[in-house]
Amino acid sequence: MKRKRFIILMVSLLTIAGGLSGCADGKDTPTAKQEGNTPLIVTIATPQIGEAPKKDSEVELAIEKYTNSKIEMQWIPSAAFEDKKNIMIASSEMPKAFKITSNATTLGAIQSGLFWEIGPLLKDYKNLSAVNALYYENIKVDGKLYGLPLYRDFGRAGIVYRKDWFDELGLKPPVTLDDWYNIMKTLAEKDPEKNGQKDTYGMFLDKSYNDPVASSSFLTRLAVSQGAPNKWGVEDGTLVAEFMTKPYLDAMKLLRRLYQENLINQDFSVVQTADADNKWNAGNLGIRINTVASAAATSQVNLNKAVPNGVVDIVPYMGPSGNRVPAEPGNNGFFVFPKSSVKSEAELKQLLGFFDKLLDPEMSTLLTRGVEGKHFNKTSDGKAQFIDLSLFNLEVKPYRDSLPAFEVTGTGLPLELSDLQAKGWKVVAENLENAVPNAALTLNSKTYLEKGGELDTLIRDAQTKFIMGKMDEAGWQAEVDKWKKAGGGKVIEEYTAEYAKQKK
Repeated sequence: MKRKRFIILMVSLLTIAGGLSGCADGKDTPTAKQEGNTPLIVTIATPQIGEAPKKDSEVELAIEKYTNSKIEMQWIPSAAFEDKKNIMIASSEMPKAFKITSNATTLGAIQSGLFWEIGPLLKDYKNLSAVNALYYENIKVDGKLYGLPLYRDFGRAGIVYRKDWFDELGLKPPVTLDDWYNIMKTLAEKDPEKNGQKDTYGMFLDKSYNDPVASSSFLTRLAVSQGAPNKWGVEDGTLVAEFMTKPYLDAMKLLRRLYQENLINQDFSVVQTADADNKWNAGNLGIRINTVASAAATSQVNLNKAVPNGVVDIVPYMGPSGNRVPAEPGNNGFFVFPKSSVKSEAELKQLLGFFDKLLDPEMSTLLTRGVEGKHFNKTSDGKAQFIDLSLFNLEVKPYRDSLPAFEVTGTGLPLELSDLQAKGWKVVAENLENAVPNAALTLNSKTYLEKGGELDTLIRDAQTKFIMGKMDEAGWQAEVDKWKKAGGGKVIEEYTAEYAKQKK
């Protein structure tokens, strides 16, 4: 099936600059050979994930040694990275490998011919060509592949919660919207910390709660569990935006009620994700909504620093029809290769060779387990056992999250999982059977390309105003109508036409 559109996806941005080079696996392949034994200068600018690693860290030096490169990392605050990316694209002053996420700006840049097509070359790289083809299909633009994904699982949603609080208060994980309300009210009012203060929340929203392009955004996860589509669905052959459906509106009404009764944080529209993380880590939250199922054990570790006796558990998102989660695109952004800085196909092959090496067993172990004896030990049955997960998160996780790697299913040393880790990965695996795809993921809309940012902002602002009580349901419907007239109706028409072509 010919794919028409670049993925719609939230989340973090990274740039890699400089001359990357290398061979695929030391064998005689079409990959361009590095001249002599001179280390390659690899300049990388990336969104800062946690605390920025120190220059010439042990992990960085190990990557350099294995790939025969010299890496210069520049960690940029995530909040500033999208603006910086747009400036670089507009000025054509781009690095050789540029990590972007999908939105109207980057889709336009790809369709205007700024980046190399890499699809026909991947067959020459043993690791890149062995990856599940769906990872690449989900980021194709007009049927062509221009990027290398930062691979992520497709069904990552899960509810991480304080089991000790739930057990003490007689609560069970939520299924219906009424369940969500009752849990939020109980955790906010029953003082589960037993400190005599009203300082706990059932959950803590941040301004990404309704990210228009990320299937991992909380409002989408909640609404999908209740029967809504994942960003875009199909009704009688016509594409329908999630926010035009009743289950989505019902989810918004829940948040509106919680806000009005002061059962969620009143500053949700402006706070950063890190603020929500800090609330969880301090022991003030009952449910952690801005995380993934596989990170349940990390949530336990972070909580126990402040609350040694706190107990964490993980369950899948459930609704009236059972387990139902939004399928994610399978990446956390992807690397593209600008023609303005990568001057030839030979140079492009050198870059692909570098990335191919990062998926070798040695590099996969380094990026997902760290350094043996420092971050992990090898068990008698040949598995990796973390020594200090906090140290791993500080020194290794920024690289793991910013370079291609498979955390559990890759070629690196298998991980010995704790019960909570195993349970989290079980949720991820089982989610695949019940993951709801985004019907417009690979569809093309000229109108969205031109007006997508404006349309997304219109709806996001209206959602926040509705939840805050600044407009009633009639006002919300008026904003949806305004969205249609501003171009949203045309987007629906174009997506529907593209969908019909694909069905044929």
